[in-house]
Amino acid sequence: MICELCPRKCRVERSQERFGYCGVGELPKIARAALHFDEEPPISGTGGAGTIFFSGCNLRCVFCQNYAISAEDTGKVVTPYQLSEEYRKLEAIGAQNIEFVTPSHYIEAILKSLEYYQPRLPLIWNSSGYDSVESLRQLDGIIDIYLPDFKYSDNTLAKRLSNCGDYVETAIAAIGEMIRQQPETVIENGVMKRGVIIRHLVLPSHTKNSIGVLEIIKKKYGTRAAVSLMAQYFPAGKAEEYPDINRRLTKREYHKVLNSFLDLGLDGFAQELDSSDKKYVPEWNFCN
Repeated sequence: MICELCPRKCRVERSQERFGYCGVGELPKIARAALHFDEEPPISGTGGAGTIFFSGCNLRCVFCQNYAISAEDTGKVVTPYQLSEEYRKLEAIGAQNIEFVTPSHYIEAILKSLEYYQPRLPLIWNSSGYDSVESLRQLDGIIDIYLPDFKYSDNTLAKRLSNCGDYVETAIAAIGEMIRQQPETVIENGVMKRGVIIRHLVLPSHTKNSIGVLEIIKKKYGTRAAVSLMAQYFPAGKAEEYPDINRRLTKREYHKVLNSFLDLGLDGFAQELDSSDKKYVPEWNFCN
């Protein structure tokens, strides 16, 4: 296929021999399918989120905590049918939902897999926020919960750390489409059934960027989506090559952003600083 699934529109004819900017071919490549208990409380619930981590990424941030699967060759190629069988397995062991993690470059394969098996659980789209509105429209009526990142309010920083000079306007439009599709948050017995949660990871040395993200969210979406403020950053990937992000957050930095979160009256979740620990990085149970 000539790929235009994501905003990069690299137009590579992706196959198992030719890869797009995302670093992968046409068939899905997955690195983990298992219950996950470290998401936001209404996502993990008591039974765990049924997470499927996809390999490759259309953003490929230099600091990615999942760098082994986003930028390196970790994972196993599966067919859409085999992918659908993972949904069955997760459903059978008590997953509260089926969560697609970093799925944007596999929209067509995921839609095909759902023709083989449609889980009787909420479907979650957990992406970087760098999504194409046109592609997201294919998910209307299919995805129940959107869990996008909103990483940057500064395109210069986005270009430097994610090679993505149009991140801000792209994420604004993408998240707007997600909220259009799921404008109401529905939580039953502590488990989210529908809605949008916008995640933001606070980067060291860049509190201005984080406060800018929170201000954009407030201005563009009000309280139509919950916000998850994340303190789990630790240097990973190629962060050692970038002195400004080659350390953990300070308490002062995080509290500065957290105070802005509270002052803006945003609703949602905030991690503790002790979440910055490599033990929270999943083990990749699918390998080449």
